Amino acid sequence: MESGTFFLVVGPSGAGKDSLIDGARQRLSAQARHVFARRTITRPTAAPGEDHEGVTRAEFDRREAAGDFLVTWQAHGLCYGLPVSLRTVLEAGQHVVANVSRSVVAQLSRCLARLVVIEVTAAPELLAKRIAARGREREEETQLRLVRRGEPIPASVRSLGVDNDAGVAEGIDRFVEAIESFRGWATIRCLELRSGGDPVVHFSSIDAGRQPPAWRGGEQVELSADGSRGISRVWARVHVGGAGAALAAGEIGLSRETFEALGAAQGSQVAVRAIPAPRSHALLVRKIRGEALNEAQYRRLLRDIVEGRYADRELTAFLVAATQNLSDAEVLSLARVRTSLAHCLTWDERIVVDKHSMGGVPGSRITPIVVSLVAAHGLAMPKTSSRAITSAAGTADVMEVVARVDLTVEEVQRCVAEARACIAWNGRLNHSVLDDAMNAVTRPLGLDSTRWSVASILSKKKAAGATHVIVDLPCGPYAKLRTEHAALELAALFEATGAGIGLHVRALVTDGSRPIGRGIGPALELRDVLCVLDNRADAPCDLRDKALRFAGQILAWDPAVGSAEKGRAVAQALLQSGAARRAFARIVEAQGAHDAPVRPSTLTHVVRAEHDGVVNGIDGWTLAGIARLAGAPVDKGSGIDLLCQVGDAVGAGDPLYRIHAATPDSLAACVALVQGAHPDGEPAKAIEIAAQWPQAQAVRGARSAAASTWINEGNRA
Repeated sequence: MESGTFFLVVGPSGAGKDSLIDGARQRLSAQARHVFARRTITRPTAAPGEDHEGVTRAEFDRREAAGDFLVTWQAHGLCYGLPVSLRTVLEAGQHVVANVSRSVVAQLSRCLARLVVIEVTAAPELLAKRIAARGREREEETQLRLVRRGEPIPASVRSLGVDNDAGVAEGIDRFVEAIESFRGWATIRCLELRSGGDPVVHFSSIDAGRQPPAWRGGEQVELSADGSRGISRVWARVHVGGAGAALAAGEIGLSRETFEALGAAQGSQVAVRAIPAPRSHALLVRKIRGEALNEAQYRRLLRDIVEGRYADRELTAFLVAATQNLSDAEVLSLARVRTSLAHCLTWDERIVVDKHSMGGVPGSRITPIVVSLVAAHGLAMPKTSSRAITSAAGTADVMEVVARVDLTVEEVQRCVAEARACIAWNGRLNHSVLDDAMNAVTRPLGLDSTRWSVASILSKKKAAGATHVIVDLPCGPYAKLRTEHAALELAALFEATGAGIGLHVRALVTDGSRPIGRGIGPALELRDVLCVLDNRADAPCDLRDKALRFAGQILAWDPAVGSAEKGRAVAQALLQSGAARRAFARIVEAQGAHDAPVRPSTLTHVVRAEHDGVVNGIDGWTLAGIARLAGAPVDKGSGIDLLCQVGDAVGAGDPLYRIHAATPDSLAACVALVQGAHPDGEPAKAIEIAAQWPQAQAVRGARSAAASTWINEGNRA
């Protein structure tokens, strides 16, 4: 007989867990498939609240010593326990629903094979209202409950969220739907069939007729399998019969694409969950029509999206509409909702700082320098960073040249305890289904999603436990933000949205008209970083100056520093003394240093000036494209080494930049692109050289004046 599933119900005080459990008990008990656990609590049985068994502390201790409890925990001065007899219920094939503390989820996951966490949530203001209505806590106790953040659900545990922010009846509907969506467990078998990229799962027509439930063709399901790094999930469409005819009882067949996406071994057991129809469809339609939604409406809509209840075409239409029509109030609503949907880290720190850059400027790898300076000063900086998507390197790619970046939450916390900072890949820590979907839509179509990004970025920073965030907004002809007006407008939106979710945000508009530093590509950019940290005479001055500027702004948040000017002076002293270099070494060691850092590739080609003149423009996007063609960021030793700067006088044949390539073929492709022999046609002209010195001076002066304006306005923003 197939064993039952243990549903652990968790959620903050005031979320309404007891009401939902009581409602589900009335609806599901008649089916005799669900058992609702009765807790033992050191509180009188007649006390208001849930139906429980009240015992004295002495009796509770006696039972615990006798092994009568499956699990016990303490909360709010009381002891709680679940009877060990629930194991027998599970073995008999019945499902168990129990209200537990999230502190025991990890413990139960180690002793129960089939376990699902249902996390009940609600908006903070609604939680406060419900707690006050109970009348059991004083006002100060209520506030403590509201600010208390529980432990995140372990990555190795299946979980599902239920919003209980509407009426009781609707909340019960959602809760029961969540329980019944888990349809059992099955053994997977790869059928070696291709489905054209659309994930497909095949059910036998015989198995599909089992009661409950019956599967219908076209229905969407979620398959989840246990993996070495947590639960892997894939959504797929149901096919009944046909290729599934050869399946044995309890087996499901996966197309080759579905099998590879799930990443589980042949014959593995997976949980099968039906994806219910979205309840927020009317809201999605309203947004597609251009209407504004409020926070509660976005909460319902985004919950359905992250649970996979929408088809790709519906999601695409919504995301396109969101890029074209998103008010400031909606950005704030999205940021609040996304924060509430995330598992938030907590730190025993007065100030926790973070940094983000809108990017678009090759090089400009100031983050490792800034993090080292901040850590050397003593502030906590758990920096989460991205890998490159369209550029030649992301901060995580650069850090990965010397250390591990795929850190778990626990490893991030350890690194901060040991080194005061880390530089970790955000894909493992705060991965977003919403952002994956948005990127898949906006990048191929070239849509501007910067306003959506404000909500995404700040909600992730809030979820990571940051209290203070600095944002770099590079502006220039080759940057993502082309105009001064767009950059200043976005800076104001960042700061206002940050304040709305309880963050101190400082957004600075910076010069994005040219690359910063010399290296473009992971190993080459790290070389520049180390040159700055080692105080070498040949360190890129622009990279050093920008890093000191941002570090100074961050250190100004320390009351003992107080101003950006003093912060920069403190940062400069930490750099010159070697304290920042030592801090970087501690961070690398804490994250896990590689035995041998990656070096820039020795397979090179130097691109030279075709005529005498002055460098008056460097196209960073073209250089980044050449670096990617050379192999970056996948090959960390590939990239571009800039050998000139804007304003340099060059002669015919003088070196402009050096290409470092992964393979002879990639080097040949780069050379062909630069020389115009590439299939794309025109030569890739990354360096603009003016033949006349006065002309070059005029262009350079105009660009410098514009850059100065952006920087000054950014300081006042």
